[in-house]
Amino acid sequence: MLAPYATRPSESRGRRHPEPVSAHRSPFQRDRDRIIHASAFRRLKHKTQVFVEHEGDYYRTRLTHSIEVAQIARTIARHFRLNEDLAEAVALAHDLGHTPFGHTGEDALSEAMAPYGGFDHNAQALRIVTRLECHYAEFDGLNLTHETLEGIAKHNGPLLAGPEVPKETLPAPFVEALEGLDLGLHAQASAEAQIAALADDIAYVNHDIHDGLRAGLFSEQEAEGLPVLGGCFAVVDDLYPGLAAGRRRHEALRRVFGAMVDDAIAESARRVAALAPGSAAEVIAASGPLFCFSAEMAGQIAAIKRFLFARMYRHWRVKRMRAKAARVVAELFDIFTSEPGLMPEDWSAACLAQGSEAGRARVVADYIAGMTDRFALKEHRVLTDPATRA
Repeated sequence: MLAPYATRPSESRGRRHPEPVSAHRSPFQRDRDRIIHASAFRRLKHKTQVFVEHEGDYYRTRLTHSIEVAQIARTIARHFRLNEDLAEAVALAHDLGHTPFGHTGEDALSEAMAPYGGFDHNAQALRIVTRLECHYAEFDGLNLTHETLEGIAKHNGPLLAGPEVPKETLPAPFVEALEGLDLGLHAQASAEAQIAALADDIAYVNHDIHDGLRAGLFSEQEAEGLPVLGGCFAVVDDLYPGLAAGRRRHEALRRVFGAMVDDAIAESARRVAALAPGSAAEVIAASGPLFCFSAEMAGQIAAIKRFLFARMYRHWRVKRMRAKAARVVAELFDIFTSEPGLMPEDWSAACLAQGSEAGRARVVADYIAGMTDRFALKEHRVLTDPATRA
């Protein structure tokens, strides 16, 4: 039985292009399956979080991150008797718009696209699921339900300050991606989408700590000085004195993970009890999100993020990688905008069919954003190294 405030498939606002109802799957199960089978989802396998794809098979990629987010989202959604399929669909789709090389690639592409309206990975995810995946006979995109599109657009919160604010005030990538869609951008996201956002925070903070330790960018002694982590390491030492280093780390970090999930559930339960929403519409109409960390945990996570920014994302080894990755993206953008014919024929034709410089730049950005780390490196090498065969 779903909670009164869960999103019900039977009450879905449907799809942009009407389709027959599946005999075996709910609309949100169908959305999840389409996302999993999308080309953009498969490419997440070779798009990295922090490290460049070839630096090691152990480190997280966008694909493993998305799977972790979906697992956490389903766990929390199940606790609150929400629609697990919708939470999972939003979780699996939330990173579809990321460029190669993580946020470094996004920053470089955003800078290149600044004269043409900019670039945003959340808007790009919407572009992918509404138009860029071109596999179906009757429509572009994946033709996802209104609720899944709404969750992808607003999982980090409302995009507009109020109902009177026109969506044309948003950055150009969102205006383009939202064309023809009415997603209530001033309202809160559904409970399921809010949970997907919480799960994203839990997943990436935990796996970045794990990957940073594994890469030797900071020490376990430094990690033990952080909020939440210090207490978890102490618990493990009390329970298992003299435990081998690898097992000690794993036992501590899984407790960090659990502490964040437990806090999110406890604080969200408190907020749900206070509002007592009787429908999914009441969650969306609320003055703020219902599914959150406590103020104490939010502050502790902020401190961990500050540490990761200083000691991991700005580590000299990561900075060198970031500089190289940014150069690759910027140079690919310059090459393809000046010579669109160097892209594959379908992309070249789409670019040349645009009636404006901004339109042509957007096609180039779509092409580069869809690249994996390894393909971007290969394309750059082919186009810049005379000794490399095409």
